[in-house]
Amino acid sequence: MTKPLILVTNDDGIVAPGIRALVEVAMEFGEVVVVAPDAPQSGKGHAITIHDPLRLNKVRVFSGIEAYECSGTPVDCVKLAKHVVLKDRNISLCLSGINHGSNASINIIYSGTLSAAMEASLENIPSIGFSLLDYSFDADFEPTQFWARKIIQYALDHPFPHGNLLNVNIPKLKLEQIKGFRMCRQAEARWIENFVEGRDPSGQPYYWLSGEFINQDLAEDTDVWALEHGYISVVPSMHDLTNYKALEAMQQINDLK
Repeated sequence: MTKPLILVTNDDGIVAPGIRALVEVAMEFGEVVVVAPDAPQSGKGHAITIHDPLRLNKVRVFSGIEAYECSGTPVDCVKLAKHVVLKDRNISLCLSGINHGSNASINIIYSGTLSAAMEASLENIPSIGFSLLDYSFDADFEPTQFWARKIIQYALDHPFPHGNLLNVNIPKLKLEQIKGFRMCRQAEARWIENFVEGRDPSGQPYYWLSGEFINQDLAEDTDVWALEHGYISVVPSMHDLTNYKALEAMQQINDLK
C-alpha cells in the first residue's frame, strides 16, 4: 500500500526543536515532506506575502527527509508546499508544530501554527496543529510525541466529521501526569495589552508589546479548563467566523425598508 504523504510545517522556524520532535513522530506513519519558515514567524496569524518574492531553498535539516525553508509566513509555506513542492500529489495529512507555547482559546486568532494548519484545511487536507505549553527552547517534547502518535493514528484512520482541522494543546506536565484527552470548545478569553515604552540609543521612543491573558469562561467544557486540570485539549476548529447566534437574532433586519 502507498504510504500516506504527510506535510509538516510550523511557525517557530525550521530549526526549532518542536518541529524536529514532530517530524520524528510523523516519519513513523508515512512519507514526510517539510516546508517551514527560515526564521521564527510567531504571531503572524494568517498573513501572506504579496509585496515581496518568496524564496524556497532545499535544506538538509532532517536525516532522510525532504525539507525546504521558506522566506515567508507559515501560510506561505503551506501554499508553496501544495502548489509548488508537492504539486499534483495527494497530501494525506498536514501537521503544524510542535509550537513552543499555548495556542488555546483566543490565541488561535494570532497563531501562525494554527493558521498554517487552517490553510491546509482550506485545501481539504486534514490538518492538526500541535502546541506545548512550554516556551523554553529545551522543552521536553517526549510527552507530546507520545500523545501525538495517538492523534495522528486516529486522524489517518478516521475522516474528520464536519471539518478537517484540530487544535491540540498539551499541558507542561510529565507523561505520567497527563490524564488523557478532552474534546473541548474554545474558551471565551482575551488579552489585555500593555505597551512598555523605552528609548533607543538615539533617544527615539519604541514600544514593546506585553499583556495579560484573561479567561472569561470558567465552564468545564473548554480548552483552558482542560489544560489547567491536566488534560490535553482537542478543539475541532474551522475558518467560518460567522456568529450564528447573532445571525439568527438579527433576522429582522431583512424587513427594514
